[in-house]
Formats: sequence, C-alpha cells, structure tokens
Amino acid sequence: MGVSTFTQEYKCPIAPPRMFKALVVDSNNLFPKLFPQIIKSVNVIQGDGGAAGSIEQVNFTEGNFSGTQFKYVKHRIDEIDEKNLVCKYTMIEGDALGDKLESIVYEVKFEADSDGGGCICKMTSHYHMVGEFEIRKEEIEAGKDKVAGIYKIVENYLLDNPQVYA
Repeated sequence: MGVSTFTQEYKCPIAPPRMFKALVVDSNNLFPKLFPQIIKSVNVIQGDGGAAGSIEQVNFTEGNFSGTQFKYVKHRIDEIDEKNLVCKYTMIEGDALGDKLESIVYEVKFEADSDGGGCICKMTSHYHMVGEFEIRKEEIEAGKDKVAGIYKIVENYLLDNPQVYA
C-alpha cells in the first residue's frame, strides 16, 4: 500500500475560530444548508460528533459531482482541538474511495494570517492506496478546486452573516 500526501492553503478574511466552527464543529448542520444541491444530510452514526472516535456519514443528493454518482462517505474524527483550531479525520468508507483507495486522512489547521484579521486554512491529505495504484495529479487538482469552492462559499456566508459563529 502506497501513501501520497498533498497540501493546500486557503487564505480568507474570516477569523480562524469562526472558520473552524463553520467548517469543523458545525459542518454537519451548515453544509446541508449551504450545499443542498450536493449534500442531502450529515448524520452522526457513532459518538457525539464532536469528539475523537465519532463517525459521521455524509449522504449526497442524486446526480452530484458533475455526473459522478456518490451516495455517501463516512468520516471518523481522529482529533478535534478547539484550542489550537486543528482537526484530523479519516474517510473510512464510501463511493469516493472506489476500489483504489483504502482511506484518506485529512489534517486541517486554521491559523491567523499576518494581517491579523483573517486566517490561513491549511489542509494536508494522505491518500492510502490499495496495492500499487497511484493517484493522478489531475484528480488531486480537481479535488483541491472543490475544496477551495467550499471554503469560498462558507467564507461568503460568514461575511454576509457576521453574527454567525461570532
């Protein structure tokens, strides 16, 4: 089994604690609201959803992801550190893994930017492959673009609603 690691950063004008609350702590409630065309629901199926060991299942709408039909994915929360604004979680099951990926481990950290008002969202993804499979750079770039799109929509929602997660 091989592992490929990729990193990305996203800078935004929202304070780190607000982005962390929106993208991590309350994502199971916020994402179905902001992305109803893609996400049908997010259900906590083990634990309380806010602690290590919890498992969440994201259920997708029909016809999502540009014609690729994903029904669901399951994520296990490995660590949530609200003080340091760090979250680690693992995609452990679902259509997005296909038969080529065993799991994907994500590490997300939110830091204050040098300007002092916004933040830098840093994500590292570890793709654990089945056998000798290698993930293509185009697939990673497409995934990075989707993540940037999600971050931008959440950013705009928080800018339009300054009282949310304040």
